[in-house]
Amino acid sequence: MLVWPEETVLPDRGDIPKWCHTGSNLCLDFHGDPLTAKLVVFSDGNHHMALMETLQYFYKNNPEVEQIFYATTPPGPVLKLLKHGSLQIGNFILSAKPHVFISPLPVLDNLVNEGYMQQHMPFMQNRGNVLLIKKGNPKNISGIADLARTNVRLFLSNPKTEAMSYKGYVDTLKGIAAREDVNLSFLSDELSGTEVEYGERIHHREAPQAIMDGRADVAIVYYHLALRYTRIFPSLFEVVPLGGTTEDPQPVPENVISLTHAGIIGDGGQWGSQFLHFLSSKLVSEIYSHHGLLRAKP
Repeated sequence: MLVWPEETVLPDRGDIPKWCHTGSNLCLDFHGDPLTAKLVVFSDGNHHMALMETLQYFYKNNPEVEQIFYATTPPGPVLKLLKHGSLQIGNFILSAKPHVFISPLPVLDNLVNEGYMQQHMPFMQNRGNVLLIKKGNPKNISGIADLARTNVRLFLSNPKTEAMSYKGYVDTLKGIAAREDVNLSFLSDELSGTEVEYGERIHHREAPQAIMDGRADVAIVYYHLALRYTRIFPSLFEVVPLGGTTEDPQPVPENVISLTHAGIIGDGGQWGSQFLHFLSSKLVSEIYSHHGLLRAKP
């Protein structure tokens, strides 16, 4: 079982009791205290590592915010939490209202149409997709063509519960396979192919775990996710780029680039507008660049 590092905004003072079990009772994508938070941010989860650092700097510059709560799930769960006011997570019920929502463009367009948000701004874009493999590359995977081998099992995010990431990954696979004249028959038969291990709900945690468990030999993930895995688990994973190199990805034309936007929910509360402005800063651009993402063009 992968032991993920803590991703909190406030420094650990050592005066709050801790309790969890990494195999059964660990809630990784809800961070902070929703009861006392003066800034609440809901975000898609794939850039959670960069958002954590961004919020840490925002707190450092604005200690009077006192507490920040942020959620980094796929869009579906935080949309349900926004619209229903509560979300049951196992036996725990979370009630929280966001001040800022960060997500792919179509998600925020819908929130504008539904009246939750007046407008949103371009935030970040990824640097394409890569293949994540086990350290040492035991299956000798060097590119898309190897996914057609019968002894290679691919991990993909779930087409029903994570439709946006799934579409980006599959479009990338189909595009590169067509250019390289590779037949990936399993892509036309989603959720039934024996060559694919599908995630259930949170692929940014499930993909590396599936490889470590031996349920998959390779996963297609965003470059910045793979970069995160190789940084926190350097002895476990490595990357096969789909254009460029591991250090300098240059996605081939068929490698889909995804955009993230950000906007205020309602009036944004006391801190929403200030945090949204902070997201436009040079410092945040540098943080996201360090984590493998680029500022989205207006």
